[in-house]
Amino acid sequence: MSDSPVFIFDLGKVLVDFDYTIAARKISARSSKAPEDLHAFLGSSPLLVDFESGQLTRQKFYDAIRDAIGFHGDLAEFSGYFADIFIEMPGTIALHAELRERGFKTFIFSNTNDLAIEHVRRNFPFFASFNDYIFSYEVGAMKPETAIYKAMEKMCGRSGADLIYVDDRAENIAAGAARGWRTILHESPEKTRRALVDFGVLLK
Repeated sequence: MSDSPVFIFDLGKVLVDFDYTIAARKISARSSKAPEDLHAFLGSSPLLVDFESGQLTRQKFYDAIRDAIGFHGDLAEFSGYFADIFIEMPGTIALHAELRERGFKTFIFSNTNDLAIEHVRRNFPFFASFNDYIFSYEVGAMKPETAIYKAMEKMCGRSGADLIYVDDRAENIAAGAARGWRTILHESPEKTRRALVDFGVLLK
């Protein structure tokens, strides 16, 4: 199927849901911050952007967070709490499996960090069934920056309409569409499947 399209999936809110309140509750018990304050902090801190764009190592991210919130545990304890926020999204995982059964190549394309990927890889078997992966922390750029899209095109050796891209964020989809990728704004597995049927890659 060398002339077939390849499929690019975002990870968070497409294949796995996530909820920082899970981490906030656990981390709060070992810090000087209330859970509600930690939830807001973890989800919006510039430290997370720096971590996911590869500007901070795991150790430096932990050090900065520890100092900011008064965390009393070590790196291993923090890492376990911070990364354990994910829940599988079975509908999209099944959709991906259907594409793989039909022989298509698939890739994950994610703004993320090494703690999250280590956790997902260890706990969710579906993650191993992709051909390859582009992660923001490895590339040093985050969607919707141009550099990470170029990295994906280089990895899969394809460009333009040969790429079918599923993401839940409109700005990320727009950046792919501007490069000629065929795009699907993910809102539900049912809507995404209908879009794939419309593209002629899945049967009704």
